[in-house]
Amino acid sequence: MVANMGSAFDSIKQGLNEALEFSKNKEGGAVVHKFSPIDVKNIRANVGMSQNEFASAFGISVSTLRHWERGDRKPQGPALVLLNIVAKEPRAVLKALSH
Repeated sequence: MVANMGSAFDSIKQGLNEALEFSKNKEGGAVVHKFSPIDVKNIRANVGMSQNEFASAFGISVSTLRHWERGDRKPQGPALVLLNIVAKEPRAVLKALSH
């Protein structure tokens, strides 16, 4: 158990050091993923789904989807990642999500 604690501490310490270096605009080991703005309405249209179908298929509330499409809000975090994947490989995502 103590060995695992040391390993966990080392991993957390490394992550914190990378974050500090990144915040100082220094090159480091941190990997940063940046996504360009996406057009949610266009993604949905390319998949050929209504708002209700798209929201249901990808686990998004219809209200949130409407806000994204109008530009009132922007998807962030995991939702942004999901939408970027759907934009590139919609059938693969649908297949992975099917039961």
